Amino acid sequence: MKKIYLDYAATTPIDPRVTKAMLPYFSEKFGNTMSLHSFGQEAKQALEESREVVANLMKAKLNEIIFTSSATESNNLALKGVAFANENKGRHIVISSIEHPCIIESAKWLEKQGFEITRLKVDKYGLVEPDDVRKAIRKETILVSIMHANNEIGTIEPIEEIGKICKEKGVYFHTDAAQSFGKILIDVNKMNIDLLTTSSHKMYGPKGAAALFIREGTKIEPLIHGGGHESGLRSSTVNVAAIVGFAEAARICQREMKIESERLTKLRNKLIKGVLQKIKGSHLNGPPASAMPKALRAGPPASAMPKALWAGPPASAMPKALRAGHPKKRLPNNINFSFPGIEGESLVMQLDLLGIAASTGSACSSEKLEPSHVLLAIGLKPEQAHGSLRLSLGRWTKEKDVDYVLEVLPKVVKRLREISPFKR
Repeated sequence: MKKIYLDYAATTPIDPRVTKAMLPYFSEKFGNTMSLHSFGQEAKQALEESREVVANLMKAKLNEIIFTSSATESNNLALKGVAFANENKGRHIVISSIEHPCIIESAKWLEKQGFEITRLKVDKYGLVEPDDVRKAIRKETILVSIMHANNEIGTIEPIEEIGKICKEKGVYFHTDAAQSFGKILIDVNKMNIDLLTTSSHKMYGPKGAAALFIREGTKIEPLIHGGGHESGLRSSTVNVAAIVGFAEAARICQREMKIESERLTKLRNKLIKGVLQKIKGSHLNGPPASAMPKALRAGPPASAMPKALWAGPPASAMPKALRAGHPKKRLPNNINFSFPGIEGESLVMQLDLLGIAASTGSACSSEKLEPSHVLLAIGLKPEQAHGSLRLSLGRWTKEKDVDYVLEVLPKVVKRLREISPFKR
């Protein structure tokens, strides 16, 4: 049976080149970076070389990179660390309504500690309006946290404009770039970013390694105390092998990003176009793809499905920039569909039986029965959100894989609709 992995947004396989770079640090170069002897100093050198590679990929300074164990830890450190270090200035934080659960839950926890959280709405395509950020910032605002690209619908936010507003207002700006780092260009200086979260396992590196960019001069408190590792901001014996792997993954992405982005964009657009043409009532969630026929950019007309289940606005309701198809508003590897009349978990399981690995929302919350908070935030009804499918492409996705999905998916959707209690 075919085995096709289309859940790269959840995690990626380690690139063999990354594995090769890591191997010596499990048994030959195993020293503790805090040790003064040669074994420790060898590990320390590898750590600092890795820090430089990760810093270069986002145009940061060497001393502005703090290694952590995960993007979740980095996001917790960014929100809670800035909150407690700056509470004398104010206790107000701004986030968006479509953030990753680790941002949302950190914000909820901070509310219990007496901080005030403003959650900004997004438009039909998951975009935060920069002017809404400007209006939300108050005298007591200390931090704005808006993700760079959404993990479910692939929307790329106007980070540079938001960063500029935060800089003008004297407010720290954090962005969760776990999904975008290594896929699209990031310049923390040009984009006016003060804190940025990355993740190794989203870019063909190992799990257990991530980083937080903290701009020099940013006031932040550590969450983990101990021996003073990572400039005193993240104590714990350093996972050198994983960090070396993370750096090698970053090095490969830096070399291959442009070509890989173009390749994935073509495959993404072919898959979107094919699904919207072959499956009646299907709707693309998030920004449209530039290569789609004009009639398909907004999804099928309302007449193609019951009004209560229609997930997409007509083309005339779209912002002009998106009506034309704006490839820079969507990650090159992300696709998210809604199929009215069926249930997403059933669709994922049926596809798995046919050798296709996909998801129906964020992998971090896939065991929850509630509809995706992201899809609800862009205006979908709960029954529409439950009928969603996320396909995320990656380094080993081939055109023949896309062809297989386009052959199989319409049949699966048709079969599920025939037995669905929602069918007409």
